[in-house]
Amino acid sequence: MNISIDDPRMIGPQCLFLQPVLTIHENKWFSLVNRGGYYTLEYHQPQVVILPVVDNDSIVIVRVNRPILKDNPLELPAGGARENESPLGAAARELQEEAGIKIDELDRFQLLPPIAISPNRYPILPWIYQVGVSKEEFENRDPHDDEIVNVECLTFEEVKNKINQGEIYVGLPMAIICRFLLMD
Repeated sequence: MNISIDDPRMIGPQCLFLQPVLTIHENKWFSLVNRGGYYTLEYHQPQVVILPVVDNDSIVIVRVNRPILKDNPLELPAGGARENESPLGAAARELQEEAGIKIDELDRFQLLPPIAISPNRYPILPWIYQVGVSKEEFENRDPHDDEIVNVECLTFEEVKNKINQGEIYVGLPMAIICRFLLMD
């Protein structure tokens, strides 16, 4: 499926017609907005998720410190774009920051179809990129940032088992991984 960087669902929010608009909370990352009785969480910058596939037999997964959950769940590298940073640039930067894998050739990143996180609360879809990584690139990775507890390279079978056993349970990464594993 070809995805366009001009897809209107990726540039939003899509609910601008919902009136009246009342901002309940705002910080440098997002706003909590009441749009005609629908409460939305609206990020100020594009959000990206990266699916790093190693030698077409493994996936790079990061174990992230999530104090709100009192857990360190397995997720995919992800984050928000910085001001004036493209989603593709943000994907490359987040992969380096969270997994320590530096990819300079941005044409290696393939834009994937979007997945709605929570269509009743998030009026913008995240940018999802798949990137091929060699075992050598994984093994020679740089240190990761402090938010990440550990970086793991799991075979497709190990990933399936961790999903089935509930060890991978965060919705968006699980949906991205499952869609990838179901492709013919």
